[in-house]
Amino acid sequence: MLQNAPNFQTQVGRVRIAGIIEGISFLLLLGLAMPMKYFAGQPQYVRVIGMVHGLLFLALCLSLLLALLNGKINFGRAVQAFVASLLPFGTFVIDKKLALDEQREREQGAG
Repeated sequence: MLQNAPNFQTQVGRVRIAGIIEGISFLLLLGLAMPMKYFAGQPQYVRVIGMVHGLLFLALCLSLLLALLNGKINFGRAVQAFVASLLPFGTFVIDKKLALDEQREREQGAG
């Protein structure tokens, strides 16, 4: 396993996983579904991918809230991650900072 790979067993790891999946769905929405709607006349792609992306966005927000309420990330990081989720590639950029938070969570759990 990669050293910085998210771990589903930690709360911050679950935030990271949700962020990566949500980020991929956002890129699919912008890079595949929107062009298919406007250039190929196929709006069903936006309906399907948009709904999936919306559900994944809610899952990310819920995982962020749980990590915040349980003290695994601070308020500032939660706001950064939320704002990043609104920008293309944002969840991938904030993942490095979340990886540090996850490492801290692992160390606190071991100590």
